[in-house]
Amino acid sequence: MKHLIIIGAVWPEPNSTAAGSRMLQIISLFQNQGYEITFLCSASKSDFSFDLNTISVQTKPIQLNDSSFDSIIKELNPNVVLFDRFMIEEQYGWRVMENCPNALRVLDTEDLHFLRKAREVTFKQNRELVFEDYISDVFKREMASIYRCDLTLIISEYEMQLATETFQINASLLHYLPFLSEEITTNVPKFDERKHFISIGNFLHEPNWQTVLELKKYWKAIKKQLPEAELHVYGAYVTEKAKQLHNEKEGFLIKGRAESVAEAYSKAKVLLAPIPYGAGLKGKLFEAMQLGLPSITTEMGAEGMNGNLDWNGFITSDENDFITKSVKLYSDKTLWETAQKNGYKIIEKRFKKELFASDFMNKVETLQMNLKSHRNQNFLGQILQHQSLQSTKYMSKWIEAKNS
Repeated sequence: MKHLIIIGAVWPEPNSTAAGSRMLQIISLFQNQGYEITFLCSASKSDFSFDLNTISVQTKPIQLNDSSFDSIIKELNPNVVLFDRFMIEEQYGWRVMENCPNALRVLDTEDLHFLRKAREVTFKQNRELVFEDYISDVFKREMASIYRCDLTLIISEYEMQLATETFQINASLLHYLPFLSEEITTNVPKFDERKHFISIGNFLHEPNWQTVLELKKYWKAIKKQLPEAELHVYGAYVTEKAKQLHNEKEGFLIKGRAESVAEAYSKAKVLLAPIPYGAGLKGKLFEAMQLGLPSITTEMGAEGMNGNLDWNGFITSDENDFITKSVKLYSDKTLWETAQKNGYKIIEKRFKKELFASDFMNKVETLQMNLKSHRNQNFLGQILQHQSLQSTKYMSKWIEAKNS
């Protein structure tokens, strides 16, 4: 039986983050091909960490900058190692290369961190993004990680285009793997059975917090036109500053963690997501389409999701237009029902699991069979691998010696 090792930045929390849900999707793809899977992580588990043992995934805690990892990875002897984000590859990639040189190394970016960072900088400086904004330390680190790996998973078509066209990364090193949908939930409450607006997102993720601040700005104007409506803001890890925005009189309600996203979505009439910046695909919008909840978002929020298909609601980055469209979508039954159908169509045409599963696993199998020639063609990756083995390795060993 083939063996996949996943080295996680954190233990997956599918009810807290889209990244947690995506990780379970990737696990499912490998399990369907008969892989045994072990998940390694140095982070502490939380009360909301998914119990991977319930889906037959073995788990092992590991330590940062500790040679005990070498013994663990050698003993497990994987065919494939997947790094959860580039920071994990930086930490453990050289150890995997030294101890399991024939294992296929796969990087899951989740989203391109350098893109999100560049957009955050320009958002906070209130200006347009220019090319130089990309070229940060995060960019250099993430790019080096991509080249050191045999395959990198890209979640968004926009990011795939950015990587191959703007930065000329050879397409053989990349694979487009978005969120995957196994089913669409059409048996949901109708327009007349729903009320209130909803927003959702982990409060520890800065773009989500900025989205809540945008909503606070817009809400009074929406509430003025829809006096009976409330905005229910859900999200894991509510901060104190977020709690201070809670206002019963205004109908702006900070609800905290949603025990069931599906249940919360089924009661709400419209999802509001004025996302000012970010990267990758937005899990909240993906789930809304799956569950039949129309939404209003920005160009940034919808990026990479609908292709040339109509959105399941509206896309606008203008404040006044966002407010107008929110009221319109909330009030117009015909418009709402059309938006819901548009969402189902986007999922059906662009995110069904069957569209991606076999292509991805075929790519993994082909690379394993041709690993030597694949690596020889990626000579820049070999150079970076050599350099990182020298620098990262000895820095890690120095930290380990210092800690002991």
